[in-house]
Amino acid sequence: MKRIVLFLATNIAIVLVLGITLRLLGFESILDQQGVDLNINSLLLFAAVFGFGGSFISLAMSKWTAKRFTGAKVIETPRTNQEQWLFATVQRQAEMAGIGMPEVAIYDAPDMNAFATGMSRNNALVAVSTGLLNTMTKDEAEAVLAHEVSHVANGDMVTLALIQGVVNTFVIFLSRVIGHVVDRVIFKVERGHGPAFWITAIIAEIILGVLASIIVMWFSRQREFRADAGGAHLSSKLKMASALERLKSTVKQPHLPDQLAAFGISGGIGAGMKKLFMSHPPLDERIARLRDQD
Repeated sequence: MKRIVLFLATNIAIVLVLGITLRLLGFESILDQQGVDLNINSLLLFAAVFGFGGSFISLAMSKWTAKRFTGAKVIETPRTNQEQWLFATVQRQAEMAGIGMPEVAIYDAPDMNAFATGMSRNNALVAVSTGLLNTMTKDEAEAVLAHEVSHVANGDMVTLALIQGVVNTFVIFLSRVIGHVVDRVIFKVERGHGPAFWITAIIAEIILGVLASIIVMWFSRQREFRADAGGAHLSSKLKMASALERLKSTVKQPHLPDQLAAFGISGGIGAGMKKLFMSHPPLDERIARLRDQD
């Protein structure tokens, strides 16, 4: 229940901020346009504000929301041998990768998983589950941490936010252009927008949104291959492959809240059409790609 409330509160805050921004910029009136011609420049700017705005506000809040969605506790001063090892390993890998020291956290979950998030390469969070720490060997856990540090070093969080912003912008823009054309050409509405505009725009936004998700997930899967290669560099290919094999052997699939799923070490299992919507490649493909690398 707490996660649902936080999720709703976050999205309401985003909508309010963007609404105020558009009102101050004078573009709110595009939704109630009265002329026959569509103002393409205004519509594109409107779409960009919403498309990129939501994506980057979510990115800016990612560390805050991640901690609350997972209950992750940041290690300020390592108290146990496990925390000392975890902190020292991330610190060493961050120095090797040439990035600022990320915040290091542990969250309570039985599944083996970890994730990285944050606004930039020097302002990130790396979190690992208790299930992973208690199940994997130190070599395997080291490789998982290296994978997440590689995500940070590659700027993957920002890259994915940019891609999401671009596709969001075009989905919003094209759906309203399609709605406008249907409203004017087919239903012959000369002023304002009739019901056909809103119905068509909503349907178009849903269809385009699904297609956009396929594009974003494809980029996300390519990003995982790069992070695996980076993890092998920061630890070793043997350790990285062993960690992926361990993830493959687990009966229970790792799970993270939807907002963090793309940033975990492992995704779900899928084939056929479902594979197009997966944020992570199948573990078999990742292991094969890793072993084929020089």
